[in-house]
Amino acid sequence: MTARDSRLHAFRPDLADARLQGEVTAERFVAGRPARISASVADVRKAPRPDSGLNTQLLFGDEVVVFEETEGFAWLQAERDGYVGYVSSGDLAPRGAEPTHVVTALRSFVYPGPDMKSPRNGQLSIGSQVTVTGFAETRGTRYGLLPSGEAVVLQHLAPLGAKSDDFVAVAERLIDTPYLWGGFSAFGIDCSGLVQLSMRMTGRKVLRDSDMQEASLGTPVDAGAEFSQLRRGDLVFWKGHVAIMTDGENMIHANGHTMTVAREGLRQAIDRIGYLYGGPTSFRRP
Repeated sequence: MTARDSRLHAFRPDLADARLQGEVTAERFVAGRPARISASVADVRKAPRPDSGLNTQLLFGDEVVVFEETEGFAWLQAERDGYVGYVSSGDLAPRGAEPTHVVTALRSFVYPGPDMKSPRNGQLSIGSQVTVTGFAETRGTRYGLLPSGEAVVLQHLAPLGAKSDDFVAVAERLIDTPYLWGGFSAFGIDCSGLVQLSMRMTGRKVLRDSDMQEASLGTPVDAGAEFSQLRRGDLVFWKGHVAIMTDGENMIHANGHTMTVAREGLRQAIDRIGYLYGGPTSFRRP
């Protein structure tokens, strides 16, 4: 049988996705049930324990397929990018009405009703998807009303089909967002999460981890002498890291050096990163 990446295919020795029957070995195969993320940000862990490492995150409204639910955790696969892992059962809800809008503000609040002076019920990151069932206006501010009766500032939303034109501009908006290993939101993000979330806002589906992105995104670029052929939007990969070029000389990346999303000169980054991880492994143009 062909070896499969367990990050992208739901299989374990005891249980596997029924769609993989005949392709992987498992004691039992099950058809997953559809669900939706109901938490602001849901951590996707390596194992069904609260102290397990973070692999990635899912945002409010993301669709998932659940294969097993036990002891407070669900083993599932994200529809967004195929990532497999364990999520707290409390972060899930049945799929109801389809989302109608996407959050385009970096961060927004969920209010108990259409009034920004009300104590907030929660918060949402850019990229979250919500179902707007109606509209209201209070003191000149318009709100989108959710099925729960809660409200989000309408100016922070766009119809679901709306797309940004420039993924680099989205990434630049996230400057100073704290670095979080496995993070995928405006509350905390890592290097490949920055690439994935920024491209998501342009309507492009991208795999999650930097090695996946290096193997699948765009086409290789010959950087040329002194990196003279690089341009805005090109991606620079190191072993376990990725950055986005903002022009021919500078880049933006979520990184553990500043512990933020930050700008940095490419040459400076290559010199700084080199002693630990070596030089870039490739340059790619999405």
